This record gives sequence, C-alpha cells and structure tokens, in this order.
Amino acid sequence: MGTDRIIEKMTKNPKTPYDALLEKSKSIQTYHAILMLLHWDQETYMPPGGIQNRAEQIAQLASLIHEEKTSNSYKTLLSQLVHRKSGKLKGDIRGKAERVIIREWHKDFQRQNKLPVAFVKAFSQLTSEATQIWATAKKENNFKLFAPFLERIIQMNRKKADILGFADHPYDALLETYEPCMTSAKVTNIFEGLQKELVPLLKKITNNKAPEINFLQQHVHEDKQREIGQWIAAAMPCDADYTRLDVSSHPFSIALHPHDSRITTRFLPCNFMSNIYSVLHETGHSMYEMGLPLKHYGTPLCQAASLSVHESQSRWWETFIGHSLPFWEYFYPQLQKKIPDLLGNVPLPDFYKAIHHVVPTFIRVEADEVTYCLHVILRFEIEKALIAGKLSVHELPEAWNAKFMELFGITPPNAAQGCLQDIHWSMGDFGYFPTYALGNILAGHLFMAFEKQHPDWPKRVSSGDLAFIRSWLQENVHQWGRMYNYNEIGKKATGKSVNETAYCQYLKKKYGAIYNL
Repeated sequence: MGTDRIIEKMTKNPKTPYDALLEKSKSIQTYHAILMLLHWDQETYMPPGGIQNRAEQIAQLASLIHEEKTSNSYKTLLSQLVHRKSGKLKGDIRGKAERVIIREWHKDFQRQNKLPVAFVKAFSQLTSEATQIWATAKKENNFKLFAPFLERIIQMNRKKADILGFADHPYDALLETYEPCMTSAKVTNIFEGLQKELVPLLKKITNNKAPEINFLQQHVHEDKQREIGQWIAAAMPCDADYTRLDVSSHPFSIALHPHDSRITTRFLPCNFMSNIYSVLHETGHSMYEMGLPLKHYGTPLCQAASLSVHESQSRWWETFIGHSLPFWEYFYPQLQKKIPDLLGNVPLPDFYKAIHHVVPTFIRVEADEVTYCLHVILRFEIEKALIAGKLSVHELPEAWNAKFMELFGITPPNAAQGCLQDIHWSMGDFGYFPTYALGNILAGHLFMAFEKQHPDWPKRVSSGDLAFIRSWLQENVHQWGRMYNYNEIGKKATGKSVNETAYCQYLKKKYGAIYNL
C-alpha cells in the first residue's frame, strides 16, 4: 500500500478519543510492569551494593509514569470523554465496560493530578532507600537506624494527605489508595466489632489444653523446604507457565501481566509450615492477577478491585482452603513422605490440631487465624496516631509494646519482633494494613456463599480437586477487575452487605470444634 493510501485510510478512520486514551493507558501499564520488575529484582536477586542506583532508576521511572498519567495529552483526551469536575460522561459511550473504564480513568486522574511530579519522584527514591535501611535495621534490631527514614516517610505521607484532601481524618486520604470505599471511621467501626468477638474467643481457646506442636518446630533444611514449596505451588490450580517462585526476606507477590506473575517465599529453619502457607498465600494473589480479563489489559478492568479484595484471595487459599481438614486429607500423606523423620509417625488428627494451635505471638505473618486480625487492628490504630501527629516516631516502640500487651497479653522482646517486623512502612504504605483484616472479612463473607453453592466441597478437595474453587472465584471475583468495589463484590456474590459476622462465625464454628468450646 502506497504512502498516499495509508494517509487516506488514517484520515478516514481517525482514532476516537477513547481509543487514543486506551492506547496511552496500555503504554502506561507497560511502564508500570517494568517498575514492578525493578522492585521484584531488588527484593530477590539485586546485589546489595546496587541500591543507590536502583533507587534512582525507580524514582526516574515512577516520575515518568506519573507524568504520563497527568500529561496535557492525557487530560485533553479524558476531557473529551468526561466532565472533569462532575465526572459525568460525554457523548455516546458504547457499553458498560467502556463506561466503567472511563469512570475509573477519571477517578485515577483526579487523584494523580493533585500530586506534583517532584513529590512522586522524591517519595519513590526515599522509600526505595528506606526499604534497604529497614532490612538492615531489622536484622540488627536497631530501631534508631530506621527511625530517621520513618520520620521522613510519615512527613511525606502527611503532605500527601494534605495534597489529596480529606473530609474527616488525614488517614482517609491514604486509605483510599488501597481501599477506595472505606474511611477510617468505617474501618474503626468494623474493627471494634471484630475485636469484640476475637478477644473473648482467644481467651476461651487459650484456657484449654494446647495441642502438641513440637514436631512442627524441628529443623528442616532449606533445600528440602524449597522442594516442598515448589511442590505446593505446582499442586495449585494455576498456570505454571505464567508464574515463578523465588525467595525473599518478606514473602510477596508482584504481577507484571496476567501472563507474568512473580511470587516469593522464605525459609524459617524451625518452622517449615511458614513456607507452605507463604506459597499458598502468594499463589492466591497470583491467581487473582492471572484471572483478570486479559482482553481489558491496560485498563482498570484488568486491575484488582482493591488490596482488600486482593487479600481476600490470598487468605482464602492460605486459611479457608489451606488450613482445612479436606485439604490435608489429600496433601498430608504426600508431605509425610517428604519429611518422614518429622511426620511419619504423626497421625493426621494430631497434625490438623497442631496447625490450628492458637497462641498470642509477636509476628503477624506467623499468626494463627484467631489472632491475625488483632495484629492488623494494632497497626491501624498506631498508623492513625502517627499520621495525625498524636504519636511521634521516637515514642513508637513503647506505644507498640503497650498496645501489644493490651491485645495479646505479651510484650515483644525487641524491635525486630515488634515495630520493625513489617516492610510496609519502609515502602511508604500507610493506609495499607487495614486491607489485611478487611480481606479476611471479605473472604469469610464469600466463603459463606461458596459453601451454599458447593456443599460437597470437602469431598472434592479431599480428592485433590482444587480447580473448581478457582473457577468459582474467577466467576465471582476475578473477572470483574475494578467494575465493582469491595462492598459490591461481596453483595453481588452473597446478596448481603459485607460485615464481620460471617468471618467471626467461621472462626467460632471451626475453633469451637477443634477446642471443644
């Protein structure tokens, strides 16, 4: 085709504003995938000495993405599709999917456009450096080493909240990044109800005889744990060609594309079950990302609804399935063969009781189901106080220990097992922690509907069938992307509004049977 014919064809079929913005959105998503790859490499294979250069790379790319998202060309195209102030759509939009995409584009732009490029770049560089300092501080149990970085991160988060704006509490502006349909007041109300149920349940359980768990605390070599992790990952109903498993100091999941998902685990020498549950947890995240509609890649419909919804998927596989008796009726005999010296003579009922050992512990990621959300409640209250200026960084360790004693009746022996244990603050992720508990609550809410629709699920899982579970989640959660929010997804699947009731009932029923309450 000659040049004149090409120009003539392009003139007759010019791109619509929607198509042009779609193309730009896909380009931005590609940049974002590269940014995630840099983060993944930093946590897995990057040599420690490369941190300064990596911080600059991440800051440069983060600022480029922000510039693209808030550019005049982006704004011009979006303005042709939606009124910027009212959010009302312009013209004849083709269908529901396009309307939702434009709605979410508009919401994202309104938020991103408020943040100066210089702020985004400075924040990215600070947190990239702080992550490495945090890792050293935790290893050396040296809170003072990390404190100056944390102070700067909190100051920048306060500034971020002021820039974005809020009605009642500065924390609301930060929380919206991770769970758009929540406010700190709503979360406080939910967590009060949750704490009211969990604390008495914890007391009832701890008043009973604890199961024998010594066999779960024996040394298992890293090579054997790696083999077990790979085995569990391979047994999950996910596409092996689209994911890989590596090792990091803090297990995580990063998705570059529905066909490229990276997960990590870690090996604790005397807690081999931690590796198994890390793999289950992160694979749950991975399957959500792989289940998003590929045809909408580069748009909000191929993005997770929120981090709370994301967490509901990881906790679903880690606890509702991975801690269930049917799951281990199938997998336990195979695990026994892999570590016969530890488990060869341990009957399944004893193993099942042991993995449901409930006891207040210092580390959130190693917490049992009953105490897990209490860890989140602690962090939520401390975060609010830090952002509001009611708690200073130098007061943090003492405040953490006091709140820990109030909720758990024990005090962390050091900062590494206390306020330094999580990576999130070093990454600047204030407002993130509530999504962990909200995810558990949504998982419980969804599981209520799943059980009604699949009353035979224990029999199917005990035979090794897990694929139908992923199919149910695909239909009720994955396929929607950001079409529906946290509350809407829960209500659409169950017909009822999301609250903590179903999750609390699940815990009381399950642990009531295990501990004869």
